[in-house]
Order: sequence, then structure tokens, then C-alpha cells
Amino acid sequence: SNGVGIQGGITQFDILTDNFETKSQTGYIGGLTAWVDIPHKWYNVSYNILLSENNLAINAAPTATATSEALDYKLLTAQVSFLFHTKLIGNNLTLDVGPVVQYNGQLELKDENKENYIISGYNTLLAEDIADISRFNVNGAVGISAGFGRFLIRGQYIYGFTNILGRLNDANLNLVNDEKFKGNQSMFCLTALLLL
Repeated sequence: SNGVGIQGGITQFDILTDNFETKSQTGYIGGLTAWVDIPHKWYNVSYNILLSENNLAINAAPTATATSEALDYKLLTAQVSFLFHTKLIGNNLTLDVGPVVQYNGQLELKDENKENYIISGYNTLLAEDIADISRFNVNGAVGISAGFGRFLIRGQYIYGFTNILGRLNDANLNLVNDEKFKGNQSMFCLTALLLL
């Protein structure tokens, strides 16, 4: 049997990188799911389209010698995923795993007055310079869904297989050294899912 549903909840987002000093922050996520219930199999499948506003902080300072502070950034993402749901206890508890294709906007600095802050660990890299990150990303998702009837709670971890900072390597940032940017997305999602 097939069904559709809506889901929404919160995210905890970070970029795992040696280039910047980051701190994860809370955001929100919501979207639609198309659920295929396969009664005589050990799994179900679902297609999901999710939009999220994610937040994280990156350390920077007014000058290269000043004390750094956490600058708040936000990142808007659109994700399409195809998940397999292994039935641990029927449809009441499943182990979820599958690929996620993601498109995201720029890494947007929330306080425009701090665009000229210098990113910690650098002498000339400004807070505004790191906005244009990679737009298309391939991720993997793993999680647990639990519930009764048509209501589920889903906890999920989404890891970025591709370099979300890769596009910065093509920019002319005039860095002193030839350091390459590399980072992988790390996102925890906790959502409530209602199947209609």
C-alpha cells in the first residue's frame, strides 16, 4: 500500500573541517514523504523531499590579533532522499538508511556588520569570503523511526560524502599558503511524521 505524509522538526548542523573552528547550532526542517508499505517484505521504502534552514557558528575576529568570537551563519538546503526502512518491530520500529541528494544556497552570515571579520587561523580570509560553498552534495542517511499507526518519530543522521567546502578552492581568496578547503556536512534531524 502507498501513502503520503508530512514531517517537520529540528536539526543540529555542523561542518566537520580542519579549516575552521565551528560549532553546531539548531535549525528546523520540514517536507513531504511518499511511503510504500510492503507487507510481506522485511523492509519498506520512502521518498522524501525536505527543506531546512540550518545554523552554525564559525570563529572569527575583527583583526588577526584580536580575540575571536562565534559568528552565526545560516544555510538553506533542499534534500531529496530514498530510504529503505528495515522492519525491526513491524512498522512500529524501523532502521532507516539511504542516499540523499542535496542542493544548498550560500553560507549566509547573519550579521552583515561583521563581513570583514577575519576567520580564525587566517590573516586575510574574511567572514564574507567563505559564503560561496559547493551547491550540490551527496549525503548518506541512517536513523530510526518509531511510532504507532500513522504517526512516527524519526531520528536521523545525515553525513556529507562530498566536500561541501570544495567550491572555495576555485575562488581567488589570496591566501598566504596554498591550503585546500575540505569539509563534510554533519546533520542530526529529529522529526515528527504524519502519514495521511
